[in-house]
Order: sequence, then C-alpha cells, then structure tokens
Amino acid sequence: MAELLFHLRNVPDEEAEDVRRLLDEHGIATFETRAGFWGLGVAAIWLSDDDEKERARALLDDYQQTLGERVRREHASLVEHGEAPTLWRRLRRQPIRTLLLALLVVAVLGVSMLPFLWLHD
Repeated sequence: MAELLFHLRNVPDEEAEDVRRLLDEHGIATFETRAGFWGLGVAAIWLSDDDEKERARALLDDYQQTLGERVRREHASLVEHGEAPTLWRRLRRQPIRTLLLALLVVAVLGVSMLPFLWLHD
C-alpha cells in the first residue's frame, strides 16, 4: 500500500524539486498526486513501497535539517547587512499595496464589529 511521504501544499517549487531529485538519486520509487482544480485533493509525494519508509524518512529529515540551517544562515546574513524584510522596508518598497492591505484589515474589523455596535444601542 502507498505511504504518504511529503505534502506539497505551500511548498516552493525549488524545494519540491530538491525532494524529488533526492529520492530519485537514492532509488526510492515514488509517485505524486495533485490537489486538482478545486484544491480538494492531496498534493503530495507518496512512496510506492512501504518498506522504503524509514530510509526515505531519514533522507528527508536530513534534507530538511540542512535546508533549515541554510535558511537560518541566509536570514542571519540579511539581518547582519540590514536587508532583512521588515514592515517599514515593505512600506517603503510598496507603499500603496501596504496601505491598501492595512485599509482592508481595518474595513474587515469594522464590518465584524458592526453587529456588536448595533446591539449596544
């Protein structure tokens, strides 16, 4: 029976490709399913052979550990050079978009609070 190995929802294409390549290089047979047009399915990489689960899991754990360390180093480097994304940098780079999103948040909060304000009277 097939075994779910790796969910692909919200996974960057680069990371998904790295996982596919890693499993292929180690001769682990897999297949993929897509979420489909409406997103109701499961986008994932599945093991074809349950006996490979421990080996595949160990490879993925090692890969994710390495990836996490690399991303933390990259973020630390950005912070060190003063280039890490912050609210103020985003506001400077995309002022209209940031302000529109802030207005949207205020509008949603306002509409959400209307019933409570009407009940108060």
